[in-house]
Amino acid sequence: TGETGSNVIETMEEIKKVVSELSDNTLSQLNLKLIQLYDETDYIISAIDLVLQNIFVGGLFAIVILLLFLKSWRATLVISVAIPISVVGSFVAMAMLGRSLNVISLAGIAFAVGMVVDAAIIVLENIFRLRQTGRTSFESAFIGASQVWPAILVSSLTTVMVFIPILIMELEAGQLFRDIAVAISVSVLLSLIVSITLIPALSSYLFNNKFEKKINLPYIDKFGAKFVKLWSDFSLLVIKRKLIACVVIIALTLSAILFSFILMPKLDYLPTGNRNFVFGFIQTPPGYNLETTNKLTLNVEEETKKYWVRDKPEFSTKIKKGQPAISDFFVVALEGRAFMGGKSLDSSKASQLIPVMQAPANKDPGTRAFMFQPSLFGRSVGGGRTIDIDISGNDLEVIHNIAKETFGRVVQVLPFSEGHKSRPKPSLELAAPEVRIIPDPVRLADNGISVNELGRTIDTFNDGFKVTEINVGNKKLDLTLRGRLLEKKNTQSISSIPVVNNSGNVIPVASLANVIVTSGPTEIRRIEKSRTVTISITPSSQLPLQAAMDKINSEVIDPMIQNGLPKNIKFNLSGTADKLTNTWNELIVDLLLALIIVYLVMSVLFGSFIYPFIILFSVPVAAAGGLAGLTILNIWVDQPLDMLTILGFVILIGIVVNNAILLVHQSLYNIRKMEMNSTDAITSATQNRIRPIFMSTLTSVFGMLPLVLFPGSGSELYRGLGSVVVGGLSLSAILTMAIVPPMLSITIDYLEKKTK
Repeated sequence: TGETGSNVIETMEEIKKVVSELSDNTLSQLNLKLIQLYDETDYIISAIDLVLQNIFVGGLFAIVILLLFLKSWRATLVISVAIPISVVGSFVAMAMLGRSLNVISLAGIAFAVGMVVDAAIIVLENIFRLRQTGRTSFESAFIGASQVWPAILVSSLTTVMVFIPILIMELEAGQLFRDIAVAISVSVLLSLIVSITLIPALSSYLFNNKFEKKINLPYIDKFGAKFVKLWSDFSLLVIKRKLIACVVIIALTLSAILFSFILMPKLDYLPTGNRNFVFGFIQTPPGYNLETTNKLTLNVEEETKKYWVRDKPEFSTKIKKGQPAISDFFVVALEGRAFMGGKSLDSSKASQLIPVMQAPANKDPGTRAFMFQPSLFGRSVGGGRTIDIDISGNDLEVIHNIAKETFGRVVQVLPFSEGHKSRPKPSLELAAPEVRIIPDPVRLADNGISVNELGRTIDTFNDGFKVTEINVGNKKLDLTLRGRLLEKKNTQSISSIPVVNNSGNVIPVASLANVIVTSGPTEIRRIEKSRTVTISITPSSQLPLQAAMDKINSEVIDPMIQNGLPKNIKFNLSGTADKLTNTWNELIVDLLLALIIVYLVMSVLFGSFIYPFIILFSVPVAAAGGLAGLTILNIWVDQPLDMLTILGFVILIGIVVNNAILLVHQSLYNIRKMEMNSTDAITSATQNRIRPIFMSTLTSVFGMLPLVLFPGSGSELYRGLGSVVVGGLSLSAILTMAIVPPMLSITIDYLEKKTK
């Protein structure tokens, strides 16, 4: 295991070098072969390759959208330079900040690919519009950038500053959030610098001579003209008819909120990933020794051989369609327990190995196998999304009885047949063979032996007694005192362990204590000093963690509490369930803080507390769109609303307000600088900003689409987040145009008269 903070890929490369040297030298001389059964970096490298592909494809999509709108190769090229500069600059900046480039941070950069051209689009489009009015190329570049500079500054700041609460989050999920937050923030800030420096300079040169001949796209041009006219007519209607404006605002806002409540799914913690590895352990009946456990594992090995393909490559061609194939398999027998693992020939179908490996182990009476596809974020078996029911108390037998009842109810509510998994920790059976030695105080006193001395003597003959540590060269070794090995063929031999009394006579343990052969637990767990039995539950992938918690509380724990529990017995939900609750509670606070931060930043720009409030009306619309995007994604793949997906709503708060900021800022500019009346100001702002709004929205949406559409290793980590952002941006771009003009028409006259 590498040290904390070490690079997994670099560590694995070093391991492979060492393994290769061993195989070529020492092991080959001994006719031994060392085979690597599992390589975690296969998944990591595949996931990184997929994200890099998404960055490239998303960038191409964004460029195509720019070309369709601008109809100019040179203008498209000017804006497109923001993509490589921001992406490469992000790599450098993240290295300087000490952040690693991993699947999550690369996904953040991929999300930013479509977003980094937003500021450049707004600047270039405004310069281009002014150039068409007859201004010189220099004037157009200078005035065009100056006009929109405050708006793009605030737009960029809102995108970045929503991550402030995320950056200081101390919970486990906060590490993942920070990787995306830093990647997007750095990319957007770099794009802001590019848009106000490089874009005006290049556009001044670009528009210096005659305009480039435009690409003719008749159908798209016709649709665009009608689309602009539609929103222009709509803005005129709501500006002149205040009643219609009020109806539109109330109807759209309430519909968005209602839609969000209807579509809101149950919560999950973190995606488990889809690594090509299945691992689990076999819980044997109490009393199984190593020989018996080994026989069990040999049976499991024999029954799974028909699925092996490593040593029989020709077998892979004979596998029936849909039949799982195991490329690597191992099983290890220990005293009283065993564990096994394997990889699938088809890396995308690792989960199909679970029943194949589980069934042979479950054939022995009293034996149960627990197989899982380990989570990316939980190293323990099923650690990525588990609900632990901790049953604590004082009396071990009472705890076990309650635990048995709890386990029975859990299996009924979340049956194994539906893909749910449950296991007790430790075993619920108090039937493990146990030898208890109860010292007799009188007989010990008669022989001058203390209880401590008796215990050390038994340890010495049984397992050995550690006396001290000694240094041998550079190594520390335990100096252990060990008696002559007993013939441990039966438990009664413990009664014959020799003990020397104070007179120097040797007497057996049976003369000093009562030796009882009985049964007991295999393990006693303690949580916060209380004896505890834990029922660990891993819901199926189709059941969100929050829904599973609700079922456990309402159908397992609450009925048992209502029926009455023995004294001092307590229930507690822990594991991932506890992390989900804590993370969700903190995310709610972070979402509210993000809204407050965005509100305050916009208040500084507009010098008003009312205009930012108008702009924030686009947030519930975006939330509804985000949930709609997630719902549509779930038609094809199972994607829960996990904590990474919820981060999409934080990102939305920062970016959906950008369109509204453009509309409000341009309307105020028209009134304050151009001295237009409110009707003309809002109508003109709507007409002038429709093109950049939809251009920037579509480049962002299409830039992110590969993250949602392309399956593969790691895609399960960020596709939910992508669907939320894509859905939220798409809906808010349209409905922002429907909400902001009517709200401005109601408030702008009053507010501007008040400021004069």
